[in-house]
Amino acid sequence: MPSISPGQTSSHACVQFLNSVLSRPNALPYEEEVKWSIRQHLVNVIQHFPGLQARTAGFTHNDGRQANLLQADGTIPMYYQDVKYNIPVTIWLTEPYPRKPPLVYVSPTRDMIIKPRHRLVDASGMVSVPYLQQWVFPRSNLVELVQNLSLHFGHDPPLYSRPSTPVPSPQQQQQQQQLQQQTQPQQQPQQSFHGMNPIYSSNSPPPTSAAPIPYPPPYYQQQQQQQQPSTRTEDPASVFKRNAVNTLVARVQQDVVSLRSSFEVEMDELFSVQASLNKRAEQLGKHLQELQHEKEGLEQQLQLLLTNTDVLETWLQSNDGPNASGDMNIDEAFEPCDVLSRQMLEASAEDLAIEDVLYSLDKAVQEGVITAEVYLRHVRMLARDQFFYRATSAKVRTAQMQAQVAGMAARAAPPPYVSS
Repeated sequence: MPSISPGQTSSHACVQFLNSVLSRPNALPYEEEVKWSIRQHLVNVIQHFPGLQARTAGFTHNDGRQANLLQADGTIPMYYQDVKYNIPVTIWLTEPYPRKPPLVYVSPTRDMIIKPRHRLVDASGMVSVPYLQQWVFPRSNLVELVQNLSLHFGHDPPLYSRPSTPVPSPQQQQQQQQLQQQTQPQQQPQQSFHGMNPIYSSNSPPPTSAAPIPYPPPYYQQQQQQQQPSTRTEDPASVFKRNAVNTLVARVQQDVVSLRSSFEVEMDELFSVQASLNKRAEQLGKHLQELQHEKEGLEQQLQLLLTNTDVLETWLQSNDGPNASGDMNIDEAFEPCDVLSRQMLEASAEDLAIEDVLYSLDKAVQEGVITAEVYLRHVRMLARDQFFYRATSAKVRTAQMQAQVAGMAARAAPPPYVSS
């Protein structure tokens, strides 16, 4: 049965934790379009550096604002004089991340102190390395940042171990007293020196420039170092080979990280292109459906026009062809369907005829054919008759509308019940 390494377990837990906190709306002050990039950055850095853990905590800005932010908290490795040390750090992902660089702090424990006047770490523990100053999204990421921090800290460790005074045993105290009594007449008392470097004892003069001593390794590493002889010589060929291998591995890791970053950028671009294409496909589908409906409506209208055209052509063939009678009465071309229609047709015809007569009278009086008195007398008579015909047309139109409404109601009513 395959086993799961601790690194895979922590990475899986990190993925579950990030999916939980980033999926909750308004839980964290990050933009929605960059939450996937933030998740990938944290997952990648924890996979490469299992000493870090992703968590959320409250952060207070310099202006007093408080926010609940993501952080990568834990230790990062550092190699100083071919010995591995773990430096405690806290990487805060601020609101504009990843478009802006994170804030990195060295978090010394109670048995550590920050090196004074360190060129990359101030007294508060805030780290300022060139990689943060040259941060460019999406090329920059947390994995390369931690590798850069490890490299800089290896050249100039930011932490010291606090100086501690060991408590001598009773036998050692008696031996020291006897040694002091024997050497007291020949030597003058010397001043003790307690510096930041614990390797210098009280009997040795302080050095002009003390080399920084980083945080000591864990207890089991100290026991192994105590068991090894204090003076040892290594083969220069093996040292050169080890350094060459370490350099090659570091370069390969950097190449892999850069390739992975470029692939992630390409994936983000492809995802955005895919989203835009899906949106355009939906719009094209809607437009195609609308055009299909419009086509169906136009086909129905075309069919109706063709039917009406056939009806008109049939009527023309029967009434205007060689078989049509030449003495056709124009008044019989249209026949009303009922009494109201006939009355409406007669009233409209009389109204239009009077309108034509009035127009002719206007032309006659303008040309001087008739006098004004004759014109006014005829206009008065014709206007009275025209008013009568127009009133008749209005009454007939009202009666037709009422009859039409009654007919529609009768058609909508259910048939009467017939008993057997």
